[in-house]
Amino acid sequence: MSQQSISLLALAVMATAAIAAQRFVTPAGAQAGAGANTLGVSRTAAAIGERVSTDVIGTAVVQSGGAFAAGASLQSDANGKAITWASGARAAVALEASTAADQFIEVLLIPNAA
Repeated sequence: MSQQSISLLALAVMATAAIAAQRFVTPAGAQAGAGANTLGVSRTAAAIGERVSTDVIGTAVVQSGGAFAAGASLQSDANGKAITWASGARAAVALEASTAADQFIEVLLIPNAA
């Protein structure tokens, strides 16, 4: 799967909880939960109190939580992974398909508000 992205804006976010690499991140600096409002996608892992570069505008590579088609609206699952949108905040649009969980796919980030 893709490992390319075009970040137009990345912010250094202070982690308020442990964050895994390439997962959705909340504005509060935590790894996003199911359907949560998201700020962007972490580039690397971070422990509490560390800064993590977070892609906010543009495209990003995110870890999938299941299968979905290219063009699907996505949200965060309970572990900050991308899954097909069902309810809650829409976080991204899939630019490529995921055939199973734990694949790394490029997404177009969607700004969303609480």
